[in-house]
Amino acid sequence: MPDQPIPKDAAYQIINDELMLDGNPRLNLASFVTTWMEPECDKLIMSSLNKNYVDMDEYPVTTELQNRCVNMIARLFHAPIGEDDTAVGVGTVGSSEAIMLAGLAFKKKWQEKRKSQGKTYHNPNIVTGSNVQVCWEKFARYFEVDLKVVNLTEDCYVMDPVKAVEMVDENTICVAAILGSTMTGEFEDVKLLNELLTKKNKETGWNTPIHVDAASGGFVAPFLYPDLEWDFRLPLVKSINVSGHKYGLVYAGVGWVVWRAKEDLPDDLVFHINYLGSDQPTFTLNFSKGKNVFTC
Repeated sequence: MPDQPIPKDAAYQIINDELMLDGNPRLNLASFVTTWMEPECDKLIMSSLNKNYVDMDEYPVTTELQNRCVNMIARLFHAPIGEDDTAVGVGTVGSSEAIMLAGLAFKKKWQEKRKSQGKTYHNPNIVTGSNVQVCWEKFARYFEVDLKVVNLTEDCYVMDPVKAVEMVDENTICVAAILGSTMTGEFEDVKLLNELLTKKNKETGWNTPIHVDAASGGFVAPFLYPDLEWDFRLPLVKSINVSGHKYGLVYAGVGWVVWRAKEDLPDDLVFHINYLGSDQPTFTLNFSKGKNVFTC
């Protein structure tokens, strides 16, 4: 730190000059991130930057906007909820946090079942293709879950559902399918995966579920391919994540995770805090956080 303060305009100029060495976001075609929004959205973001969004009692309208988005997205993905029912989901910091939360829910559900059966619950694993985004590897390493990877081949750049189901064992907490591979944009065959896994579940009694990482395809498939069955229309799909900043047309920082039903999110993972004014249920990896505009 400097010994003496400097004028604020000088500090601004120094930092602004250094930032000029960054690339131009509008010319960045490699990161799958929206780099332009309507000026009205910019105004909404600027007016909300000083809100600590997690304080739901203080910012109830922001919370209501999030809940509306969760309900819209859950219905877009054909969640089996009634017209007046509330969907189960949460806004996250991109799909990375969404995947962490979904993975933790699967791990907890699997552990609870294993404990009730009097079986060991220390070696969970996830089956997925080697084309997954790095956040899946982070989840596996950070939360001590083995990652069982289906390798790609020269003529197939997505996970083979047949090979994936062959890898499933009694310690598999879920099979993760990708709707929109980062490398090629291809959709994996979630419907075939559901059929094969349903058959194996009946043979073994394991009841292994599916998570769909729809970070890139979740805001594409429902509009371009409405008849494609990849979402909650398939019984084994228990949770889905999607990124607002890919094709949801918002700046980086907004993601979502939605669950099929309330029972798919273990109560033990939901914290109830009351030191900000009232009882507030929260299921996030971080506490204090600002929020981008809720648009999708």
